[in-house]
Amino acid sequence: MEVVILAAGQGKRMRSVLPKVLQPIAGKPMLAHVLDAARALAARRICVVYGHGGEVVRERLDAADLAWARQEPQLGTGHAVQQALPHLTDGDVALVLYGDVPLIGVPTLQRLAAAAAGERLALLTVTLDHPTGYGRILRDAGGRVTRIVEEKDASDAERQVREVNTGILVAPVACLRDWLGRIGNDNAQGEYYLTDIIGMAVAAGVEVVTVQPDAVSETLGVNSKPQLAELERIHQRNIAQRLMDDGVTLIDPARIDVRGELVCGRDVEIDVNCVFEGRVELADGVRIGANCVIRDARIGSGTRIAPFSHIEQTVMGPACVIGPYARTRPGTELGEDVHIGNFVEIKNSIIADHSKANHLAYVGDADVGQRVNVGAGTITCNYDGANKFRTVIEDDVFIGSDTQLVAPVRVGRGATLGAGTTLTKDAPADQLTVSRAKQISIAGWKRPVKKR
Repeated sequence: MEVVILAAGQGKRMRSVLPKVLQPIAGKPMLAHVLDAARALAARRICVVYGHGGEVVRERLDAADLAWARQEPQLGTGHAVQQALPHLTDGDVALVLYGDVPLIGVPTLQRLAAAAAGERLALLTVTLDHPTGYGRILRDAGGRVTRIVEEKDASDAERQVREVNTGILVAPVACLRDWLGRIGNDNAQGEYYLTDIIGMAVAAGVEVVTVQPDAVSETLGVNSKPQLAELERIHQRNIAQRLMDDGVTLIDPARIDVRGELVCGRDVEIDVNCVFEGRVELADGVRIGANCVIRDARIGSGTRIAPFSHIEQTVMGPACVIGPYARTRPGTELGEDVHIGNFVEIKNSIIADHSKANHLAYVGDADVGQRVNVGAGTITCNYDGANKFRTVIEDDVFIGSDTQLVAPVRVGRGATLGAGTTLTKDAPADQLTVSRAKQISIAGWKRPVKKR
């Protein structure tokens, strides 16, 4: 099988400088979803037809397994498929897809290809209660497809037909090459319609068969931002349903966004308004609080992430307690039973088992040992304005509140840093290190008052 993806539309109703097929569904371009479906079919060749001004489409999604054909000017769907013909091989069958129909399902396409059986013309059709705007499937008295009529060219009687064309079809390449060479543009739009090949197939004695999709939403296209938002919600509901079928507890299935791949173990619970981006793995028993954003992370079993936490490019061990309002940035690795509390930020740091930074701290470019307590207001001063340096905090260290560790610096095992310390030299193991101004009280001092 060879696949042709029509992606030349300008998308004027999007009112965006971004080409229509690059508008995102679940965090990636619509066209990328269609390419995923084509690749899942193990297509021998995939040809993308792009349009004038669409070089950015090719730049964004180009890959070794793709051929590209430019359509300029854009004279209809039939003309678009004509541009792909030099990349197709007689003797194969071609599947025609659309870059702005992102939810098409692989099982549906497999059934469509099977119906074509290498020699028939197979159409994906759908029956709608309100078919306005779609080309109608016309059949003879025996129920055989005879042709497709576009709504603008249809009679009043033909517009009553509820079975409509989705535009997705499978046909022998040799037949396509012949039919597309003979289509005309004698219609209301002055365009070359791909649908005109149906009548040619019937006249040539090629059997025309139809297949219905598993869900109507698979055939929905996007021409505006409201339609984009509608498909986003449909896609997210489908993801939520699959998660729940796999045993994940979603407090509200309508309020979750997965913009990548979310892999969950057993007894995972996700509260409302959480966003998952990239690849996220949640092990058994993980609980995610409301309004969290998690990107490219692995979360260990039994870990609890409290509301409003942001987790990015992070690996967490089991039984961690995170948040609320915690932030872990790229390069963060947490061991077992690590506590990262409210308004604590961790960046490019390794924190070993049973260590805690429960509130109001910044730990960046640091190696933190086991059973370390980081007091409130503590920061690692890792950046001198030009270079970054690393802080090493060994096992069983206690860091008092409002402490600054000016890297590069090492705190020895079992050391204690007194509150308010600014550490600029290594702190020896098992000792108290304090660096603060001497406290004084001034007798007779009076607070200034505002002059009248």
